[in-house]
Parts: sequence; C-alpha cells; structure tokens
Amino acid sequence: MQFTLNNIILKLCISIATAIFFTTAVGQVNAAPVSKTYTEDQFLDTFSGKTKKLVTAKLGAPFKKELSVKPAGAAGFLGKVGADEKNSKRVNVEMWYYKNIVKYDPKRTYKETEITFVNDKVMNIAFFNNR
Repeated sequence: MQFTLNNIILKLCISIATAIFFTTAVGQVNAAPVSKTYTEDQFLDTFSGKTKKLVTAKLGAPFKKELSVKPAGAAGFLGKVGADEKNSKRVNVEMWYYKNIVKYDPKRTYKETEITFVNDKVMNIAFFNNR
C-alpha cells in the first residue's frame, strides 16, 4: 500500500507542476496595433464562433498569447477514473489579447480584449479595463 500511495503522490505533484508550467506559459508577439475599432455588439457578432484564421485576417497578430493545456493525470487528481482520460480527446485552449479595439462608449475603448480559442475556434470573448 505504501508503494501505491507514493506513486499517487508523485503523479499528483508532477501533474500540479505541469499544470502550473503550461498555464503560465506566455508568448509575447510583436504585433502592429489594430486600426479599426468595434462596438461590443459588432465585435461579438463578427468573431463569436469563428476560427483563428479569420480572427488573424481581420485583427492581425495579438500583442500577447497564453496557452493552457490539461496535464496528463489531471483527471486522477480530480477524482475521476484514468480510463476516462484515455478515451477523451485532447483540448487545446489558447487566449489572445488585443489592446484598445472595442469601444464601450463613443470616445473610450476597453484596455484589453481577450479572445479564448478552444481547438482553434472562438469560444469566449471578454473585455477588460482593470488589467
């Protein structure tokens, strides 16, 4: 029993370390500023559910990217059986950040817009002024 418990603890530590590493992996991109601005509704209508290719074509490269990857063994940490993890498909989550492209009133824009891609399709869009 001791050997099995040690293996579980070791896998848990490795999974947590891997999760921290991949969650904080940030890639900075030298991107030209986006010249066009959108209202919130225009932006959501234009980009919701679209592909990375379309977003890049319309907005160019983001000023920052973050990558989030589920580490191996994470399902075991959450109390699920390892067989579920073997049968599931890999999910790639990536966040792109743009500055000053969405207006919240006629004169001001949000400081940052975050676009979250899941397997290369836009799944979430968020606007921030407090980052």
